Amino acid sequence: MNEQRIAILTDTGTNVPADFAAAHDVRNVSLLVNYSDGTFRSGVDITTDEVIDRFATEIPTTSLPSPKDIQDALEAARADGYERAVFVTISSGLSATNQTVELVASQMEGFPVTVVDTKSIGVAAGLVVMAATEMVEAGVPYGELGPRLADLSEHTRVYFTVRELKYLRHGGRINEATYRLGSALNIKPVFYCDEQGKYATVKKARGWEKALAAELSFIQEQAKRYEKVVCAVCCTKAEDRLGELSARIRETIPNVVDVVESGISPDLIVHTGASLVGMAVQPTWR
Repeated sequence: MNEQRIAILTDTGTNVPADFAAAHDVRNVSLLVNYSDGTFRSGVDITTDEVIDRFATEIPTTSLPSPKDIQDALEAARADGYERAVFVTISSGLSATNQTVELVASQMEGFPVTVVDTKSIGVAAGLVVMAATEMVEAGVPYGELGPRLADLSEHTRVYFTVRELKYLRHGGRINEATYRLGSALNIKPVFYCDEQGKYATVKKARGWEKALAAELSFIQEQAKRYEKVVCAVCCTKAEDRLGELSARIRETIPNVVDVVESGISPDLIVHTGASLVGMAVQPTWR
């Protein structure tokens, strides 16, 4: 427990690396993965590999945690000796998780909760969670955490691409025209989260390797805006490029101080399919 007794909570859509979460007591509230035969808590009742294995028979849907799940997590933090909390969520433009956390937090008596909307997803949102943890452990006053993390979120960027567009289409993340054009012409859109925290296409690359090169290029350009940055890479087992892409980031971005590597949570893989590579960049907060 940190000296300020401030708990850090998040949802599974932020993809905080498991070793970091365990070392710093970052508490996850699971999004839900829904099949015809039942509902499973992401990362608890079902793994990413299990979701991928079941794609052949069913593409599931996802839903946000219940208010009770969120309240239970906050109450557990209080019971463990924490006196306040920061709850960092995936983008309110992609999920109602943030709004639900806000509602539950407003009803917590005697236990202040600062809710942070990352306006992002996956490893980029995870970088915000990690920064929140570091700020708390460094002694940043509780009242400053919300504004500082909101500002940091505005400067955190994620870019990702997928081999197959059908999963984004199935989940309503892209329209039919983008799906058909991309599938027919081997166009791999590179996506990012816009100012509203919704998916938008930043580039349409012809082929997989060109899409990955475009992601790296966008990360490089963003990094030039800041004195020092932290980057992140995520991918699925089907596209195990973590070591390669981390090395390319370190070689081509001179002001990077760390590269975080992460997998993809079950709830996110539902919407992207088995082949995804994402990269993120964030200015250092100190």
